[in-house]
Amino acid sequence: MERRNRRPFGLLLCCLLPLLAPLSHAADDAPASPRVGEFPPPLLGNNRQGQMVDLEQRRGRIVVLTFWASWCGPCMRELPILAQLQKVVGKDALEVIAVNWGEPRADVFAFARRNGKLDLEYVFDGKGETAARYGVRAIPRMLVLDHEGRIASIHVGYSADALPGFMEEIVALLPDEIRNRPPGNAPSP
Repeated sequence: MERRNRRPFGLLLCCLLPLLAPLSHAADDAPASPRVGEFPPPLLGNNRQGQMVDLEQRRGRIVVLTFWASWCGPCMRELPILAQLQKVVGKDALEVIAVNWGEPRADVFAFARRNGKLDLEYVFDGKGETAARYGVRAIPRMLVLDHEGRIASIHVGYSADALPGFMEEIVALLPDEIRNRPPGNAPSP
């Protein structure tokens, strides 16, 4: 009797297995996260002015690309630090682009208006499509791009203890003329 009960299950399994096989490879179809040394996907989404933000237009300067959300406490600690770093170095040499992860457009831009002192380029990614192309599964997630536009480093999470190393990393990427100028002496945009 047991043998009889197993046979229909085995037959059913044999019939369903070919149908389930494509599902097991669904993760393989997802785009791979960009890696250090690679050029990341250039198009990030629209900024507050409705213009497409294109990383290829930022070549020649260091870009810090951070994925964040207003409900993320570590993100809220990171954004002011990145804004201050951009201010000290100068936007001509270092630009911070803050890609919001999955919040409604109105909320993202209301946050940007309320936090006007954070002079960042905000990008809206309400559906998480940009985040998916970058392999974002948790935030904050930050990528540092060198002056050629290649990924120099990737940071996941936030730690105040890691800030000195991060600052050294940014300074090392800057050209000598930027590194040696007095802080805050960047040309006006």
